[in-house]
Amino acid sequence: MKLNELRDNPGAAKKAKRVGRGPGSGKGKTAGRGIKGQKSRSGVALNGYEGGQMPLYRRLPKRGFTPISQKKFAVTNLGQIQAFIDAGKLDAKAEITEDAMIAAGIVRRKLDGVRVLAKGELTAKVAIVVTGASAAAVAAVEKAGGSLTVSQAPAAE
Repeated sequence: MKLNELRDNPGAAKKAKRVGRGPGSGKGKTAGRGIKGQKSRSGVALNGYEGGQMPLYRRLPKRGFTPISQKKFAVTNLGQIQAFIDAGKLDAKAEITEDAMIAAGIVRRKLDGVRVLAKGELTAKVAIVVTGASAAAVAAVEKAGGSLTVSQAPAAE
C-alpha cells in the first residue's frame, strides 16, 4: 500500500447536500423549505413554542426534589487507603482520621463527613475513625485485624 492508494472506507465520508443550486439538483429554488411561512425564513427558533398555547413543558407538573437535609459525604475506598499506606502517605500505626485523609490527599474535603466503602483489598492492620462506612468495609477492616469506628458528625444547623 502506498500513500496515493489511501482512501476512506466506503460510506465514511458523506457528501453534503447542496440546496438552492438550481432546478436540476432536485433541491433548487426553495431548497426543500416549501413556500412562505416562518419555517421558510432564516433565524427561526420554534423549539418548544406552540403558537401562544401553553407549552407542553409548562403544562406538565414538576416532579422530584432535592432533600434539603440530605448528607453529602466525601467517599473513599479501602483499596485507596491501602495504596496510600503502601506509598507511605498514611501511617498505618497511627489512627487514620478524616483530617489525616485530607492531609494525605485521599479526599479533597470533608463535606458532611468521610464515608469508607469496601472496594479494593486492605491488608494493613489499621484503626480508622470516619463519619460513615458500609457494612462490608467494616467487615473487611476487622478481617485484616484492624478497627473501623463510625463517629457521629455534629448536626449541621
